[in-house]
Amino acid sequence: MSKMFLGLKSWKVLVFICLLSWGPLSAQKMYSIASPGGSTLLTIGAPDGKPGYQLSFRGKKITGWSVLDISVDGVSLSGAKIMRFDKPVLHQESFASPLGEQDSLHSIYQQARLHLKATAGLSVTIDFRVMDSSVAFRYSVAMAGAAQHALREFTTFSFPGSPLIYQYNQESVFTPTRVDTLGATTDLPVTVESDGTYCQIGEAVNLTYTKAELGRGTDGNTLAVIFPHDTAVLFQRNLATPWRTVSVAGSAIALAHCRSLNIKLAAPPVPGDWSWIRPGKLIRAQLNTQSGLDCIDFAVKHHFQYIMFDAGWYGAEFRTTSDPCRVIPAIDLPEVIAYGKKRNIGVILYVNYIGLKAKLDSILPLYKRWGVAGLKFGFVDGLTQSGLTWLSQAIQKVQQYGFVLNIHDNYKPTGLSRTYPALLTQEGIRGNENSPDAFHNTTLPFTRYLAGAADFTYCFPNPKNSFSKHIKVSKAQQLALSVIYYSPLQAIFWYGQPNDYTNDGEIAFYDEVPATWSESHYLAGDIGKGVAVVRRKGDTWYLGCAAGLQDWQTILDLSFLRPGISYTVTVYEDDGNQSVRKKTMRLNSMDRLPVKLFAKAGQVFIFKPGSHE
Repeated sequence: MSKMFLGLKSWKVLVFICLLSWGPLSAQKMYSIASPGGSTLLTIGAPDGKPGYQLSFRGKKITGWSVLDISVDGVSLSGAKIMRFDKPVLHQESFASPLGEQDSLHSIYQQARLHLKATAGLSVTIDFRVMDSSVAFRYSVAMAGAAQHALREFTTFSFPGSPLIYQYNQESVFTPTRVDTLGATTDLPVTVESDGTYCQIGEAVNLTYTKAELGRGTDGNTLAVIFPHDTAVLFQRNLATPWRTVSVAGSAIALAHCRSLNIKLAAPPVPGDWSWIRPGKLIRAQLNTQSGLDCIDFAVKHHFQYIMFDAGWYGAEFRTTSDPCRVIPAIDLPEVIAYGKKRNIGVILYVNYIGLKAKLDSILPLYKRWGVAGLKFGFVDGLTQSGLTWLSQAIQKVQQYGFVLNIHDNYKPTGLSRTYPALLTQEGIRGNENSPDAFHNTTLPFTRYLAGAADFTYCFPNPKNSFSKHIKVSKAQQLALSVIYYSPLQAIFWYGQPNDYTNDGEIAFYDEVPATWSESHYLAGDIGKGVAVVRRKGDTWYLGCAAGLQDWQTILDLSFLRPGISYTVTVYEDDGNQSVRKKTMRLNSMDRLPVKLFAKAGQVFIFKPGSHE
């Protein structure tokens, strides 16, 4: 008995010593949050003395222990004490998405909260949402008094081995890079391949934060949040950081499930009637009255909704002497706007950040009196806390005045188009202005477009201009991208004058393709190799296929079609002679559709229901 007692006593002493050596948090519990369907498990705790997490998907470890940490005024969560853990609660939400990739969105998740208290009285809560295949978390801080505080973030994403990421910044090309060789930062969202699994690390609901990016962490397996454009985020009293998200899939094409995650994490709009917001397609006008009138006629003929006057309509955009309240003499803007109203075509005006910062509060009521339909912001500051805070306020003001909005250059979506539906689209992408190749075109659906809508500023050849400087893929791929890519405001003809487009047969597809959708599915593809996306509007389906720099082929299951219905299918494809060939066929939901594309080529299909079979 005495030996047993001594052994038990020794064991208790050993445990006590281990708890002391692990530090304040290590002696505390680990907490697990499982997704509603059980496929995704998030474990949180502090095995190394700092709060951290580990993510598993279908029983496979996706991340190793990764850091959950911020600091406020130099005080971090290292050594913090867990005060309370609010157990997971199931939440379900459904809401209409009339400007999205499908009519409605459904969100089901387990939500939990961790309450932490660090030294110097710092209290932090971390909210977690765990969905099937995705997790999201964010930090919240509450400080007493009106003093200004500085927050830094040290969140990491650690993987079992050195993952492959598709590195890019703003409007750059994509560079597939192993994290252990990463010498630059990468934008969010970033797509990651790790041990046969695909992940997307993203950010949602950035209203007043800085633009965070990811860099190489302390080892070659880890990505860490960094602030390249601000040393810290400044705040008073309260701050909730953007959501950090990780989505997981067994294949690149399956990763498309996360493309609405940012929207689901954002707050709903204030109650009201948003039916005035009109999505659509546009053509850019040259800087004169006649071009504006011609573009309106072109828009009517081809079922577009808008024209746009871009940079220069009020003078040189970067000059402080150029006034966005005054139109250059070459444009009779009242005449163009009146003609557009008569033909139900809206006029969108571009304003550079210099003009916006100086005169936003003046131009909004002025443009309302003029009858302008929307604004495009240019060369904004989507990088710093001050720039993003200004933009969040500007988006609200534009919406309050009843304009649709497109934000260009380095601004990226984080789900705010749910909160502010008038924000139809943004750039933050390498579009046709920057001459992307087929690898880039077929990488975007698996990377940047998973964050939300993007204005690709398409161009298309006409008999007078091939636009070879900008277009590096076939004509049919250009058509297909308008289905593969999502944007409620599509700039279809960014280059070229309307009267030069006498090739009606080639551009007829643009007459029909919508800008918003009732339903969408990513059917097949792999990053940079090829992709097939199908979308429905009403009873009509649109299928876009594109190849990367090599030939690409697949066989598509058509079970998305209504059973028992025969569909008349119109096909637009490359004819092998630098033009587009049109043909028709009949297909139904039982058929399988082979797709064989040459490198840089594309194919697009319109399925219209016919008779019952």
